[in-house]
Amino acid sequence: MNTAQLETTARALVAEGKGILAADESFPTIGKRFKGIKIESTEENRQAYRDMLFTTKGAGRFISGVILFDETLRQKGVKGKPFPAVLKSQGIIPGIKVDTGAKPLAGYPEETITEGLDGLRERLAEYYKLGARFAKWRAVLKIGHGLPTRFCIDANAHALARYAALCQEVGLVPIVEPEVLMDGDHTIERCETVTETTLKSLYFHLHAHRVVLEGTLLKPNMVISGKDCPKRAGVSQVAEATIRTLKRCVPSSVPGIVFLSGGQTPKEATAHLSAMNAMGTHPWEVSFSYGRALQEPALDAWHGKKDQVAAGQKAFFHRSELNSAARSGRYTKDMESAA
Repeated sequence: MNTAQLETTARALVAEGKGILAADESFPTIGKRFKGIKIESTEENRQAYRDMLFTTKGAGRFISGVILFDETLRQKGVKGKPFPAVLKSQGIIPGIKVDTGAKPLAGYPEETITEGLDGLRERLAEYYKLGARFAKWRAVLKIGHGLPTRFCIDANAHALARYAALCQEVGLVPIVEPEVLMDGDHTIERCETVTETTLKSLYFHLHAHRVVLEGTLLKPNMVISGKDCPKRAGVSQVAEATIRTLKRCVPSSVPGIVFLSGGQTPKEATAHLSAMNAMGTHPWEVSFSYGRALQEPALDAWHGKKDQVAAGQKAFFHRSELNSAARSGRYTKDMESAA
């Protein structure tokens, strides 16, 4: 394990003004996205869509890395250049999603455990050869009556730690993603309690597995009200609760926090990130690793049409630029209309 290289890569992923694009949608998820714009999820369409995003001129000014799906890491762009090489030419670091999805946790109704540890060591070595330099594993925790259970929290934290240790063994920076879902009518206070318990369990297990924290990134949910909560918390309350929770749980040796958007609209995700950075200096870089919150405007503008590629790229560039501004707390609503 080259710890210096791991730390260098981790810090590059949270470089000033930059964040990560999550373009690692599984086949069912990208299928849903494409269904929304009435195009079929074929390999050719998936290639064309990712190519549009990855070849956006100047994207490397705002995007430090891209999380890819297995298919995408192996694909070539429209002009025949492998996608990892396309990204590197923009100064963007290729990454890879390595879990195989959340499956029912036996004996615990309504709860899940993320799978994919079997054969992971070999897969990680292959992904490194294909050009990936970081990886991602997502755990999913649901808030409900009596949920999540402590066993579910600990089981997923243990799996995240095992994955992280295996990543560092082959030279990949692990992004650990314990997502407390927005689904439900819970209050922001309930989300804060669950998120704190989850993060404390995660870092206990990462320490136990001897993971070098300087060579990792955390991809957490924001502390936020449930989508169906009758009284949802405002931007400043979300920012304050999130930073307070992170300061209680995340060691300063972690280079950066790269938030997931988790069902927020693009504008909400950007506003919350900006509010956190406007609070002042934090022990770690506070950045983004957004999927839909970065892609949605581009997808709507592109609509699967070759003559709309430029429009899609313009929308993606603009959304990336706004999140770059949020990295230093400079984002304002007025910037939304200034394409």
